[in-house]
Amino acid sequence: MPKTSTVAIHTQALRAKPEHKAVSAFSLLLRNPSAMVGAAVILFWTLGGIATLLWSPYPPNMTGAGPLLQPPSLEHLFGTDNFGRDIFSRVLAGARVSLWTGLLAVALSLVIGVPIGAIAGYFRGSVGMVLMRLMDMLLAFPSLLLAMTLAVALGPGLSSAMIAVGIVGIPEFARIMYGQTVSLREKDYVEASHAIGLKDGAILFRHILPNGIVPIIVRCALGMGYAILTAAALSFIGLGAQPPLAEWGVMISDGRGYIISGEWWMTFFPGFAIATSILGFNLFGDGLRDVLDPRLRTSAR
Repeated sequence: MPKTSTVAIHTQALRAKPEHKAVSAFSLLLRNPSAMVGAAVILFWTLGGIATLLWSPYPPNMTGAGPLLQPPSLEHLFGTDNFGRDIFSRVLAGARVSLWTGLLAVALSLVIGVPIGAIAGYFRGSVGMVLMRLMDMLLAFPSLLLAMTLAVALGPGLSSAMIAVGIVGIPEFARIMYGQTVSLREKDYVEASHAIGLKDGAILFRHILPNGIVPIIVRCALGMGYAILTAAALSFIGLGAQPPLAEWGVMISDGRGYIISGEWWMTFFPGFAIATSILGFNLFGDGLRDVLDPRLRTSAR
């Protein structure tokens, strides 16, 4: 390829205006019903969790806020638990804990997994083989079992659950970025970047990562639901958040012994919060995929 043409290709790539694409994608997202429903659910739990920092009907850990094991009523919308704590206040406070845990876990997976996948896909050879075989080793274990093992090794606690869930998610991000990088490294603008003397690090961070970020964004949205569910599962079995912290998994664990005697609200409402938050992130992630993937937009037409 002549040098002038490679420079022209590289210049054209640099002149692209991603902000226009972002505005177009955002307008399409606003017209996507499932994405908007998911965003509304996410916004509800996010604002509800943040609101408890300033106000809540009762302090989440306040015992004796009402009669013990009172069913849902106008005074206590979600009823009270075996310590007389207001379940509505605890569910809202638990939203802050669960969403924050999921966000940090996904961020950990993203920060470690994406560079591993990009380096393995770009350099290939022995470097790529070693990195991806390590990822395959992690994927060989059932994700929940691996998270439980890591949480036991780190010791019970919310931070341990967050780290365990984050480590479990690393291979998914690495494999997605690996596939994107293998495809993108053969593009004309990457060859043009080589021709004008750009270093490998600059090519990775300026061209390959920005152009391969769409499936990563979608995976982040979908991964939030999985992270919330796994963190709640670890808390349920005593490896995550510990009582009396208002966390959805802890609340379900506290109420499981009262299901048979009829106090269903102790487990139903935190379980409902987990289910709706996961549904919200899944709907939002599906909407993002529909909007950001040009192949899906083309087939839809």
